[in-house]
Amino acid sequence: MTTLALDVDTVLDRLDELASQRPVAARIVATSNNESAGAAELAAMLGADVALAAKVMKLANSAYFGLSGRVTSLPFAVTVVGFNTVRSIATVALAGLDEAAALPEGFWDVSVHLAAACGALGPSFQQTTADALCLGLLAQLGAALMHQADTSGYDELVATTDLGAARFSAETDRYGLSSPQLTAEALQHWRFSPAMVTALREVPGGQDGALVRTAYELTARMLSPGHRRLRLDGLSRHRVPESQAATRIAGIRADVAALRAALGLS
Repeated sequence: MTTLALDVDTVLDRLDELASQRPVAARIVATSNNESAGAAELAAMLGADVALAAKVMKLANSAYFGLSGRVTSLPFAVTVVGFNTVRSIATVALAGLDEAAALPEGFWDVSVHLAAACGALGPSFQQTTADALCLGLLAQLGAALMHQADTSGYDELVATTDLGAARFSAETDRYGLSSPQLTAEALQHWRFSPAMVTALREVPGGQDGALVRTAYELTARMLSPGHRRLRLDGLSRHRVPESQAATRIAGIRADVAALRAALGLS
């Protein structure tokens, strides 16, 4: 496959054009970066976008958060799922991923598995389940952007590479960076926390990328039976031993089912 120069600035400019079409989502992303913002303020913004508000309420009442049917107000829902989760849901809308006519093969299947895997693994990496969930949910944003810029080329890349390290390498060879690194550029553009940006930027090999990198490996094992396995010990910097793989995967599968229902993907 030939190299294709990917102009990151152009990609980010297109994101800004999309953002102009989802003003409520754009305000939520901007406001949730403000440490002084409260649940009531975010809830008031959410109330102006029925679809976004419904997603947050459904997620807060889902089996995943363990409060089925008990969350009856938007401010409480925001508190239950957390500001980062609200911002992530708004970011999905902002990037047009909830309405995109064309996404990479299996995009949402991979994204939901990554979200569940990151959420389950988060505490082993000193991250809350909710914050780790957000990393997994947004990690594939870069893949969607690559697909938009180079549809046939990216389809071929997905068809000929394993999810995880092999695909990151192929993406870097073709575009100059991997899909999680492109996600990191987008989140930096939208002023997400430096910790979140670094965690995605270092997925291909850095220490701070260990959580998402491990989640990709477990996701690949669940979705691709022929996947060439990499040991969890090395990928996770010894936070998740290979001996735990089967137990971890069983728990993640249960979380995937709950997340699918909560996000309206079942």
